Amino acid sequence: MKIYTSIPPPLKQYYVEELRKYRDEYANGNLEVAWHHLERAHIIGQRYPYAHSYAHWKMLEFGIKIKCFREIFGQIPRLIFGGVKSFVGEVPLGNPGGANVSPLKSFPIDEDIQHIFWKAGEEKENKK
Repeated sequence: MKIYTSIPPPLKQYYVEELRKYRDEYANGNLEVAWHHLERAHIIGQRYPYAHSYAHWKMLEFGIKIKCFREIFGQIPRLIFGGVKSFVGEVPLGNPGGANVSPLKSFPIDEDIQHIFWKAGEEKENKK
């Protein structure tokens, strides 16, 4: 069993960029686009406990800001357990992380995100 810790620097730059795009789009009132970037950050960082938990924290914060009780209550268990599952390498790959999807279901990873994993040297880990 591989134990995961912090996101590797080659991958972190893409994770941080998605979070920046989220903040910019949210600030401009583009909530759907902002959420999309938050989901992408989640997918990129979900194997790493801190990045994974932070993405869920931002999703919880988003739910609070838009007063979406489904998202708020859906993010609380994800925030509690997501980082633990990342630590032991048991995450459903490609899962976008929102309360509108099962927290246990894997999803196909978009081709552009697969390319990000490839460029960062993470492609083998994210195809399991």
